[in-house]
Amino acid sequence: MVGSAIYRKLQKEGYQNIITKTSKELDLRDQQAVADFFAAEKPDYVFLAAAKVGGIVANNTYRADFLYENLAIQNNVIHQSYLNSVTKLMFLGSSCIYPKMAPQPLKEDYLLTGTLEPTNEPYAIAKIAGIKMCDAYRDQYGCNFISVMPTNLYGLNDNYHPENSHVLPALIRKFDEAKSNGSKEVVIWGTGSPMREFLFADDLADACYYLMENYNEPNLINIGTGEDLTIKDLALAVKGTVGFEGELVFDTSKPDGTPRKLMDVSKLHNLGWKHQIELKEGLKLAYQDYLSKK
Repeated sequence: MVGSAIYRKLQKEGYQNIITKTSKELDLRDQQAVADFFAAEKPDYVFLAAAKVGGIVANNTYRADFLYENLAIQNNVIHQSYLNSVTKLMFLGSSCIYPKMAPQPLKEDYLLTGTLEPTNEPYAIAKIAGIKMCDAYRDQYGCNFISVMPTNLYGLNDNYHPENSHVLPALIRKFDEAKSNGSKEVVIWGTGSPMREFLFADDLADACYYLMENYNEPNLINIGTGEDLTIKDLALAVKGTVGFEGELVFDTSKPDGTPRKLMDVSKLHNLGWKHQIELKEGLKLAYQDYLSKK
């Protein structure tokens, strides 16, 4: 989703010499394969958007996979970017790197100030290592490697898998299937009270392009909207977008995850970038994308 959005943005800006590989063509976990790729292609700029990702269930079930595979991907790409004199690299993390009970909204300075959310700790630890790796290569070798931390993302080419998807695409699928099946209710995990922020992937791509041109500092920078809503309100918004007429039922035996994950985006706003696509418009675009891939 993110990679394709960045690709569209670069094409829109007139870039033609864009090097891409699918995961089938290039396994970023394979050290030798990544070394061969960099030696052959010699890229000038790298957007590292690849990761093993998922929602609460996937994160908590495949803990070893999430830690090992994400470390392998970023170790290989960041190190080869240094060895092959890449001009600039952007590493994309996730808002789950912040401590579970960090003050809200989440400022960049809150990294490593408290305990992580247990369900996605392996993924978060891998991403934190990536941020520190970029800073370490900057300190030791003078590499212009930057780290950006997107909030929850959704958009075109999202993952709608019933078990391994994030909350927003999972809700789109749930409500659409319930509508098609004539169901009277849709069950939502948890209490519906946790608050989440959502950014359309094309807005993220726009921010990434902007920061690749304008941001050259150590440490991370948040990318988000600075606005959030409860899971219940999100579910109601998706319900309205899909046109499901039944009821919502909240399964409180299921985990809620982190109570709130709102990004402080003042650093980004001060640099001159702000999101364009609001949730209502974004949900319509995402639902049309889902329908086109059914």
